[in-house]
Amino acid sequence: MKAGIHPNYKMVQVTCACGNTFETGSVKKEIRVETCSECHPFYTGRQKFAEAGGRVDRFNKKYGLKDPNAQQQ
Repeated sequence: MKAGIHPNYKMVQVTCACGNTFETGSVKKEIRVETCSECHPFYTGRQKFAEAGGRVDRFNKKYGLKDPNAQQQ
C-alpha cells in the first residue's frame, strides 16, 4: 500500500434513531442510521403493523367480496 493516499480508518460512534449506540470502524467521523439490530423487525421478531383494517374493507367493498370473518346466519 502506498503511504499518504488512504483515508484514516478509526473507531466511530454509530447512533440509531431508536437511541441505540455502538462503535464500529469507519473513515467517517460519525454515522447515523434509521434502524439497527435493536429495533429492526427481522432481528427483534416484533412487527410494526400499520393501520390495515381500512384497506381491507375498501378492497372488499370495491370488489364486492363478503367479509370471511363475518358470522353467517
